[in-house]
Amino acid sequence: MSGNELQADFWITEYITPWDIYAHGVTNVLAYKKTAFQEMYIVETGAYGKGLVLDGKWQSCTGDEFLYHEPLVHPAMIAHASPRRVLVLGGGEGATIREVLRWKTVEQVAMVDIDGEVVEACREYLPEMHANAFDDPRLKLVIGDALEFLDSSDEPWDVVISDLSDPIEEGPSFKLFTKEYFEKIRNCLAPDGFLVIQAGPVSPGSMKLHVRLVHTVNAVFPHVVPYSSYISTYGAPWGFAVASAKPINTRPDPKQVDQLIAEKTTGGLRMFDGVAFLGMMQVPLHIRKAITEETQVYTLAEPPKFFGKGSSQQ
Repeated sequence: MSGNELQADFWITEYITPWDIYAHGVTNVLAYKKTAFQEMYIVETGAYGKGLVLDGKWQSCTGDEFLYHEPLVHPAMIAHASPRRVLVLGGGEGATIREVLRWKTVEQVAMVDIDGEVVEACREYLPEMHANAFDDPRLKLVIGDALEFLDSSDEPWDVVISDLSDPIEEGPSFKLFTKEYFEKIRNCLAPDGFLVIQAGPVSPGSMKLHVRLVHTVNAVFPHVVPYSSYISTYGAPWGFAVASAKPINTRPDPKQVDQLIAEKTTGGLRMFDGVAFLGMMQVPLHIRKAITEETQVYTLAEPPKFFGKGSSQQ
């Protein structure tokens, strides 16, 4: 390649579609393990710092994780305005609970992740992401199955955040993108509570999972708003969806949002404020149209199957 110098000998290649790939140059492997549930790498990259890779799929990295974790957490928290009890399903890196624990109103956070070995590795090698959130006394860390936790949860949650790895067939999470899963969450939410999920890519060539997930959530909740954030290391804009039994304001006043953030959170947000929030709530026409026209609902009998696994190459 004329004019370019490749400086990595080890590459993690992620398949975006059957015809497109995104390759990250790795400078160092900090941890590697095949756990009971998935294959884990924690690596250092040339461009984006340290990152977590599960089953060949890029999860997050220190260089741009704020583009994912801030929009994942704060829209639902702002919609509630004074969340006290928050449940995080997944979120092994600890960055999701880090953002939740910014909120001064939060009294209790439960984080449920099925893979304790991944959580421990992230605690050791990714302190930039969790920022010691695992040591916060408000946190209850549960290593276990999200479905079992939801079945046994006996107090309502103000916000539930579903921060799961992509539903590839070989992975541990594909059952957690179904109508039955969202029904369990609805039964655990307070009447004025909010659910938010990571909901897959929204690029035109690969947004079918997102569209069907939004439609599936809408089969359980009367009010669902999709939105997205461009994640550099995903090579694509990434979708989320917030849902509730009550209407969701899609025209938030930026000044009021900024005031709420200033009063009720500790500082440090990098991409999220009132203007960014207002922009996220304005869903592009082609996505709105695709969601309106979608008919398939994901169920345990017919769960989603996310495209492909990545690979590592030397």
